[in-house]
Amino acid sequence: MSGGLDAVLRLVRAQAALVKRFDASLGGLHGVSLADFTLLLRLSEAPGDRMRRVDLAEALGLTASGVTRGLVPLERIGLVRRDPDARDARVAYAALTETGRERLAEMLVTAERVAEEVFAEPAWTKEDTAGLATLLGRLGGTGFVRRAPDPS
Repeated sequence: MSGGLDAVLRLVRAQAALVKRFDASLGGLHGVSLADFTLLLRLSEAPGDRMRRVDLAEALGLTASGVTRGLVPLERIGLVRRDPDARDARVAYAALTETGRERLAEMLVTAERVAEEVFAEPAWTKEDTAGLATLLGRLGGTGFVRRAPDPS
């Protein structure tokens, strides 16, 4: 087996283990999956906490229908809402609600704790974690971009 294939298979297995771990914590405490959390996080990074659904799909690496399926339960529990475009009825935005912002802040605390457990010293140094983030970035992985709070 080639080194590249071995690396890919290890990465896929590691991703599955991480999803399982985050799903357990986020689901148990907040009733959401890692996929839900990631969707909410991407919305929180957008100006005005909202994005066109097609742009959200692109940012998440999903299809538009996949994003729509993911948004439905989050809309039902009041974490996101659908905003129409005033100029184009064919365009819809997904937007965080105030409840969504509050719950996301709580989810972030949980996710940070899980990440700290995963990358705890001495098994992982800060340099190891930073190096891994750099390597994953070369594969197209994107992380969380903290932005300044909206002054409005």
